[in-house]
Amino acid sequence: MTEFETKQNRILELIETQGLDALLLRRVSSFAWATCGAASFINTAVTNGEAALLVTRSRRYLITNNIEATRMEKEEKLKEQGWEFIVRPWYSAGDLLANTGVSALGTDGDYPCGVDLALEVARLRVSLTPEGRQRFRELGCLCAAAMNQVCRQVRPGMSEYEIAALLAHEALNRGVQPIVNLIATDERIYAHRHPLPTGKKLERYAMLVLCGRKNGLVCSITRFVHFGRLPSDLKRKAEAVATVDAAFISATRPGKTLGEIFDAGVAAYTQAGFSGEWQLHHQGGPAGYEPREFVATPGSPEVVVPGEAFAWNPSITGAKVEDTILVGEQGFEVLTSVDDWPIQTVHLDGKEFHRPKILEIT
Repeated sequence: MTEFETKQNRILELIETQGLDALLLRRVSSFAWATCGAASFINTAVTNGEAALLVTRSRRYLITNNIEATRMEKEEKLKEQGWEFIVRPWYSAGDLLANTGVSALGTDGDYPCGVDLALEVARLRVSLTPEGRQRFRELGCLCAAAMNQVCRQVRPGMSEYEIAALLAHEALNRGVQPIVNLIATDERIYAHRHPLPTGKKLERYAMLVLCGRKNGLVCSITRFVHFGRLPSDLKRKAEAVATVDAAFISATRPGKTLGEIFDAGVAAYTQAGFSGEWQLHHQGGPAGYEPREFVATPGSPEVVVPGEAFAWNPSITGAKVEDTILVGEQGFEVLTSVDDWPIQTVHLDGKEFHRPKILEIT
């Protein structure tokens, strides 16, 4: 069975389980998942794209406008994949379901008269096929290489805009869209967990955050650069957050719930002497066709399954660790490992975890 056939079967199983006629997929992430990587967006910031997929018990439709239809056919090759095109004028805002005979409808988000199955569809997306896992590995390597290249180029006096531009360039030059590109320097690292870049110039300390998208998948990575030796307080925080990250990764095993993993991370914060820090920012969760398909919270019931990707991002004010990992039956792979990056070895549960340090340039 091909990857595409596997996903279509999962959609049909969801339709059957929910007692519906069809499933409508409008989200950019759902579209990419169901088509094995096709892009439905023009504006990279939108949730819903310029094309939608409608899967019934017996037919598969692609619904779009006359502007996008040619690209969908010629470049995305979606007619070859078996989708029946419903093409409407760009100036017509007609009912997506007109002439399809669908009444009982499930959707991957809010839609009039539809049953919102956003959570159920996210569960489909997070279950990566073998082909999806391999594409994720390749994406992780590209994001890590882009991040490493920029971190080695950063210099005091550069503005956050300049650093963001470098990161965008290195990502796009590798075919990766930087859908999240956050940069902070010096005191802004301590003030903001989600720092949009500004004109502020780097003095000594920089944080670079990238969520890169290719073939619909999204990989997350954060790295820090410090010019001069780390102050003792910052070094302590960096070492502590690395141990917290190791605790999250160690607990991310098949059969564990996100709630159980979250509890292990919170306990590690307390053991490291930073018990309240987890409340200041989310801790991450399963990755896939969204930067986070779910964000782990206390009591989250979702269960880890082999072949899923995760991006944990614990932070202690001024320091953070973030990589994307792939969970297997017996262990995990770090997909965003950066060559020649300084590492901290954390010993936990009889295993070694190599977590990234802050890069000191002296």
